[in-house]
Amino acid sequence: MKGVISNFRIGRHTQTCNHMIVHVENVKNKEQATALLNKTVVYKTEGGKEIKGKIASAHGRNGAVRVIFERGMPGQALSKQVSVE
Repeated sequence: MKGVISNFRIGRHTQTCNHMIVHVENVKNKEQATALLNKTVVYKTEGGKEIKGKIASAHGRNGAVRVIFERGMPGQALSKQVSVE
């Protein structure tokens, strides 16, 4: 499956750089998003490196998920595609 990174996980005063909000295709509600828990997400950089993460929880009611990556993500990753395995 494919997904699109929409934003960092942000609060009122903080931004968590290795947590990202991802919208997965064909996932429209929270129940479908919770079925994806613990799946692996891979982001490929333009240089060819792979940054792996894991789906931690659903985010909201419209099918977004929160992904925890192994290290901080670059700002260029916003609105880029990832693969969900």
